Amino acid sequence: MTSVTRSGSVQGAGGGVLSPARLGQLLRRPEAGSLLGLLAVFVFFVVAAGQIFVSPAGFASWLNVAAEIGIVALPVGLLMIAGELDLSIGSVIPASSLTVAIISGHYGLPEALGIAAALTVGLAVGFVNGFIVNRSGVPSLIVTIGTMFAVMGLTLGLSVLLTGSTSTSVVPAPFYKAILGQFVGGMFQITIVWWAGFILVAGYLLHVSPVGNWIYALGGDRKSARNAGIPTDRLTIGLFMLSGLAAAFVGVGQAMVYQSAQVAGGQSFIFNSIMCVVIGGVLLTGGFGSVPGIVLGTITFAMVNQGIYFTGFDPNLGSVIIGALLLLAVLMNDTFRAMALSYATRKTPGGPKP
Repeated sequence: MTSVTRSGSVQGAGGGVLSPARLGQLLRRPEAGSLLGLLAVFVFFVVAAGQIFVSPAGFASWLNVAAEIGIVALPVGLLMIAGELDLSIGSVIPASSLTVAIISGHYGLPEALGIAAALTVGLAVGFVNGFIVNRSGVPSLIVTIGTMFAVMGLTLGLSVLLTGSTSTSVVPAPFYKAILGQFVGGMFQITIVWWAGFILVAGYLLHVSPVGNWIYALGGDRKSARNAGIPTDRLTIGLFMLSGLAAAFVGVGQAMVYQSAQVAGGQSFIFNSIMCVVIGGVLLTGGFGSVPGIVLGTITFAMVNQGIYFTGFDPNLGSVIIGALLLLAVLMNDTFRAMALSYATRKTPGGPKP
């Protein structure tokens, strides 16, 4: 139970007082808008779909989707906070899937070798992206579009050259199937556990380690960050390599789950991951966002993406809802950022007084 004190503060059941100032401070956090959006979407589908949406099967349907997209969205979010963008993930996912399928499926080599090669592909593409962005000064949007098409072409050409086909099957050993492609309880993918691990790593990098301040500084002003002694070039390359590694990991997981890989796959992850990040409160201009917000945005996107199938609505309305949600998220992000800056200004000595 909660009660309102005479001063207008909200008092919780434990006796703690949530003052208007404290409440306002919470609402100014980057993930505030995404939390409100998640609650609204959850309530909407509970009412529209009924108990099936909150049943184990309902939870599994959107958690499985959230886990796959979420693993990619986390490093993409870190890149966006740093003021960069990575579209090459759409080609890294099928490239890594085919790498492990060709090495371990077509040629019958150990799965460990195939997985290592697939992850190396992601790291290599990320390194190339970061190196070109640093050396050329070309916006990362253009650079990663170029590498995306280059990787797509190489994947198609090498797949046909080595296997004579654009798709390859792979039957993983029980151990690798269990840790990368298993369904727990017959419904929940083991990928959810890996997603939790990625969340912890990304949360530590952004909110605990000094690297987090470097990422925010890079997204705020790259030149000022470099002048402050931040290794901007190495940081940029590292973030792109992390994005490539996450995309490659998802590609390996898909190969283990579906026991096949094909050239045409992974394109949906490009815009879906960006939408999750933006819904999670990350600004497209960089310098603002949080890992909890990205996680909330990913869950919200997955709920809409899958929840529409539990209702009697036209499934095409899911795209309408996602589009409206994305537009609303962008507007809310700007609002919450303005609130945060206003609060920080009032707290700064010599700044404007309330």
